Amino acid sequence: MNFPDRGDVDALIDPQPLPDFARVQYEPETAAVDDPSAAARTELDRLDFDGLEPGATVAVAVGSRGIHRIDDIVETVVADIRDRGFEPVVVPAMGSHGGATPEGQREVLESLGITESRLDAPIDARMDTAQVDTVTVGDTEFPVHVSTAAQEADAVVVVNRVKPHTNYSGRIESGLMKMTVVGLGKQHGAKAFHSTAIKEGYVETLEAALPVVGSALPLVGGVALVENFHEETAHVEAIPAGSFTDREPALLEQAYDEMATLPVDDIDLLVVDELGKDVSGAGMDTNVIGRYRVLNAPDPDEPSIKLLYARGLTEATKGNGNGIGLADITRQAALDQLDLQKTYANALTSGSTAKAKLPLVAPDDEFAIRTALSALGGYDPDTVRIVWIQTTQDLSTLHVSEPLVDELPAAAEVTDLESLAFSDGTASFTRE
Repeated sequence: MNFPDRGDVDALIDPQPLPDFARVQYEPETAAVDDPSAAARTELDRLDFDGLEPGATVAVAVGSRGIHRIDDIVETVVADIRDRGFEPVVVPAMGSHGGATPEGQREVLESLGITESRLDAPIDARMDTAQVDTVTVGDTEFPVHVSTAAQEADAVVVVNRVKPHTNYSGRIESGLMKMTVVGLGKQHGAKAFHSTAIKEGYVETLEAALPVVGSALPLVGGVALVENFHEETAHVEAIPAGSFTDREPALLEQAYDEMATLPVDDIDLLVVDELGKDVSGAGMDTNVIGRYRVLNAPDPDEPSIKLLYARGLTEATKGNGNGIGLADITRQAALDQLDLQKTYANALTSGSTAKAKLPLVAPDDEFAIRTALSALGGYDPDTVRIVWIQTTQDLSTLHVSEPLVDELPAAAEVTDLESLAFSDGTASFTRE
């Protein structure tokens, strides 16, 4: 498909006067763990490895998220398991991510700094699963699949962050339960889960499937991580397998309290430099942008964002542009980064097809901003409310249009006044 170049569309929308911008440093007070790796090693003593023979294989399940220091934490968990006399093996627990291929899932782990050479342990990225049972959730039959690699191990430990989910809200969202049921279900399990959860509810589907998965796997427990506003580790806790359901709600509540949010809620235009699976399962954190766009799930009430312009993809997402459909406008440079096979594999598995839709494609930044400002209706540079961020994971440094400066919270400090300029259509901020 050929998208219009600048010459094809330039005359359709007149240039708009731009507002002035302020560069803002946003630093709310948060809790933090000084050494997450050391905390993880200490916490592993809470898990029961006593029934294992020396040399037993312990699968360490690892997902695709850009969790703070996940490479260091996984390295420590693997080393601790080896020090206990067992043989660790890393099993990707990321559903269909990485294009639903072993090579793609290894590539995702490598992008996070998790490699066989660094860990001195094998990575078993097979996508094979076994259907271990069928459970009934509401009116739906849910075939439960479990990773063959995980089943073949003598014990399984999952490592994941507990955080608000990007498709729904409930007592249990993203965390150890979801990784165990969905991540270790590989593509087949993740597809069956999401198909059921969209109709019957995510929490209900997780709670129905976890006992079945727990019976099919030698699950010892998991290492739960909670992050703060700055996406740094705020809490580390090892949880025995039988306590996932009881313990995760409290950790989720802590995660909500610590969650990164934009400094203002009422926004005309949000500009996001990069989206990606390393940032969020939805490419952009839906709790930050206030958009789920999932069947049977209402969008959050806040923030209220009229238009969203997504400029490109992170390097670590390796072309998986799932989440581009959450934007209203993108640019040609973002499309050039897209790997549609990976993007579609993710969207088809999750059932969240809206996240893979293409928004309006502008030839460059200048025309994208021009288009957005015109689409706002009644645009006025003296009142327009624009927020510009790097990713939804990094909200410490951002730009806001000058009309928003007086509404910033006390934790937000204006560090510079800057102007938005374009060079060959590409945007940049310059100090006044």
